[in-house]
Amino acid sequence: MTALSRTSVLFLLLAIAAGLASPARAQSAVAEGRKLAFERGKGNCLTCHVIQGGDLPGTIGPELKDIKAKYPDRNELAAIIFDETKRNPQTMMPPFGRNRILTEQEINAIVDFLQTL
Repeated sequence: MTALSRTSVLFLLLAIAAGLASPARAQSAVAEGRKLAFERGKGNCLTCHVIQGGDLPGTIGPELKDIKAKYPDRNELAAIIFDETKRNPQTMMPPFGRNRILTEQEINAIVDFLQTL
């Protein structure tokens, strides 16, 4: 086997391995996002929103359902969670990212979860 073909095989194997790991990573992010959304101390989405499977939801904000259809661009949804005051200065939603309540990674995990609703 030539050096070029060995390198090609190596890249192919790495690409396959990355593809196989991806669904597990995505599932983990969804689980982490759900945990954050339902956790009363950190994400705390249930304080204001009804979310299927959540206990004692609030009704200040809209019910969180059909999110992927409403926000097909995940960046828009992440921006809302990061700082909704940029889009709606009158919002009651805390600017989770701007105020460092949630990290960018945590916001992305919540977006992953919300897009499953």
